[in-house]
Amino acid sequence: MKALIALEDGTVLTGRSFTGAGEAVGEIVFNTSMSGYQEILTDPSYTGQLVTMTYPLIGNYGINDADMESTAIHPRAFLMREYQAVPSNFRSTGTLADFLKKFNVLGIEGIDTRMLTRIIRNEGAMKAIISTEDPDEASLVRRAQEWPGLVGRDMVARVTSPDPYGWTDDGPAGGVGYPESDGKRFKVVAFDFGIKFNQLRILSEKGCSVQVVPATTTAQEVLALDPDGIFLSNGPGDPAGVDGVVDNIRNLLGKKPIFGICLGHQILGLAYGGSTFKLKFGHRGGNQPVKDLQTGRVEITSQNHGFCVDPDSLPDAVEVTHINLNDNSLEGMRHTEFPAFSVQYHPEHAPGPHDAMYLFDRFIDLMKQQG
Repeated sequence: MKALIALEDGTVLTGRSFTGAGEAVGEIVFNTSMSGYQEILTDPSYTGQLVTMTYPLIGNYGINDADMESTAIHPRAFLMREYQAVPSNFRSTGTLADFLKKFNVLGIEGIDTRMLTRIIRNEGAMKAIISTEDPDEASLVRRAQEWPGLVGRDMVARVTSPDPYGWTDDGPAGGVGYPESDGKRFKVVAFDFGIKFNQLRILSEKGCSVQVVPATTTAQEVLALDPDGIFLSNGPGDPAGVDGVVDNIRNLLGKKPIFGICLGHQILGLAYGGSTFKLKFGHRGGNQPVKDLQTGRVEITSQNHGFCVDPDSLPDAVEVTHINLNDNSLEGMRHTEFPAFSVQYHPEHAPGPHDAMYLFDRFIDLMKQQG
């Protein structure tokens, strides 16, 4: 089925829908990962976006229950050069097409993804619309331009859990309070800004009993749970647009050890008194080089973000610990007076390399020191 992809700059591309008729509007971005498409689709950080894969062949190993990073698909459309309709993998339990159809997400193939990626790199991430229903190119471009975009909007409210829940070795467990788990030494409250399950899995494996709380949970409510540490998760959109969160995190500084990832890192930067800005086309993929300024070690990291903390806006008490070697943007920071640190990338490697797993151990060590 023919599909048109219209960008706000007037570019129109033609592809084919392999999931049936429909329309989707959002911010069009690209991801350079060669695998891990199921984890990408179920990452809440992609809420409001249309994701283009630069690797040409997608769908070849199918879908399975074990690789879910949340309970749903979050991008509004998934674009690729070629869809592989017949998967071959011993773990596969279904096809990518059926998975997308289940969540009413458009799957588009047959487009020149190299050209589209070059456009995004040169012009920046743009508003776009994909349609199998509207054949009028001028109409589609206009509708893409009229979409409000992500800047200043609270996308976290769309993905955060409405209720607190615990995490066990078997997955989510409802209710307030830490799950009863043998051998778990530390109690951790995890803010759900769009959390990925592998972050919770790793915390549990590291000896943490985890209580997940909604994004707007107050500092007083968190402290009433008497945690040993506080975890700030990833999430979608503009950190400056997230409503009613920064002040809560600011009120937790110095009270308990804090570890932030991705959007959690950006919100922590705002809580420090810094500011954030939108990157031209963002960092999305499993091959981003990051340098640890404390050790000199270079890590290959998994990333997914379109905004960044401005290092020049941070107070003197905040030290930059990691930088991106592609563009020298800030990738990590720590507070020199409070037990708090964060990184822009995804050490939970779902999908991607395992180079940054040590950061979870650093969080454990910080809780040991404060205990």
